[in-house]
Amino acid sequence: MATAPRFAPPLGLALPLGIFFLFFVFAPMLLLGWISLHNDQGMTQFGIAQYAKFLGDGFNLGVLGSTLWLGLKVTALTLLIGFPLAYLYTQAPARWQGLLMLLIVLPLLTSSVVRTFAWVVILGRQGIVNTALLDLGLIAEPLKLLYTPGGVTVALAQIELPLMVLPLITSLMNTDANLRQASLALGAGHWRTFWQVTLPLTMPGLLAGALLVFASSISAFVTQTLVGGGQQMFMPYYMYQQAIQANNYPFAAAIAMLLLASVLAVVVAINAVGRRSRGFVHA
Repeated sequence: MATAPRFAPPLGLALPLGIFFLFFVFAPMLLLGWISLHNDQGMTQFGIAQYAKFLGDGFNLGVLGSTLWLGLKVTALTLLIGFPLAYLYTQAPARWQGLLMLLIVLPLLTSSVVRTFAWVVILGRQGIVNTALLDLGLIAEPLKLLYTPGGVTVALAQIELPLMVLPLITSLMNTDANLRQASLALGAGHWRTFWQVTLPLTMPGLLAGALLVFASSISAFVTQTLVGGGQQMFMPYYMYQQAIQANNYPFAAAIAMLLLASVLAVVVAINAVGRRSRGFVHA
């Protein structure tokens, strides 16, 4: 007599992933929080002195603000570039979509160090951009593009672009094209159709991409350090300075926890916006 196939219970399937998260995500975070709750570098006294030190100093708050502002700029730039690119992909013939997808994910196929060094070459005084502008006679001397906030923003936007485009492609492909056609047929126009039909329907992908890009860009230590040249102070490099150069691990841990709290606050804010947006499905 044939027996029905037996399936593993959901708890058994989730157990390996739960163990992984416990040891490699939650345990390090708890350890980081424990280290941050020490008032001295020798880690002999408990307290919140490290948090008070950070929040009571204008320079520290400026570094936090610069880091969050960088994340917002990179997110906005990737959205401006990524939405048209995602729409182009969904409207392209099937035979071209494979090539377009390869171009979209190409930055993910190379190391972030390699991509960052490429931008150092591109943005340098003798780099591709300055050489082209000089040859065209548009500038008289090389522009300072490297080691500037703008250079860091552009480099990170290119590196993080796939994280924005891929969720947008998924949302656009899951929308009903008949809704856009109906809006146009009723005389709404392309611009009004975009704002009142297309954009609300793609809000899940837009918010997912924004979360991924923001979280990744503000923690991109390699790109921030190499393209910024140490002249642009952001939270990851500040943590490195305090931990490795100053040997002040409690303060570095407090910086990390405050950055994590800031990211969580942004995540909560974006989710709140999503819940109020038409077409957003909150899981």
